[in-house]
Amino acid sequence: MAQLCGSPPVVVVTAMETAAMETTARQERYPELKPVQSINAHPSNCICIKFDPMGKYFATGSADALVSLWDVDELVCVRCFSRLDWPVRTLSFSHDGKMLASASEDHFIDIAEVETGDKLWEVQCESPTFTVAWHPKRPLLAFACDDKDGKYDSSREAGTVKLFGLPNDS
Repeated sequence: MAQLCGSPPVVVVTAMETAAMETTARQERYPELKPVQSINAHPSNCICIKFDPMGKYFATGSADALVSLWDVDELVCVRCFSRLDWPVRTLSFSHDGKMLASASEDHFIDIAEVETGDKLWEVQCESPTFTVAWHPKRPLLAFACDDKDGKYDSSREAGTVKLFGLPNDS
């Protein structure tokens, strides 16, 4: 197995849809990309996958509106988050790996505590969210929504980036 700069062997995790419309996560060796292990991750399409910055977990978001948290070493699902009603579009772990933001066509972003699964915040949005991303060193979340039907000028193509986590946010 290949190694980069004295690091541990590199393993790639991919998600693919099976004939039964289930998503299977496969662990593959790099650079050969030979399957090492496969796990059934969701009963429907997997839309997004993110690793936490500590390398302990990865999260998957699916068309079944579930976010699953997986232990990287054991390849077992340790917890599911089910507060969204629409397919999960985007995920992001905070810089310290303690929080997980997930969003969909629901008009809110769910921010959960990774270790317990408890809801920390529900960030209200006026429209579906396309993407979320935590700052690499601070508890600051940037997100972009589909603002065409919101309070902004719907006659033009415009993107708006919003922030959550500034001192006046609760």
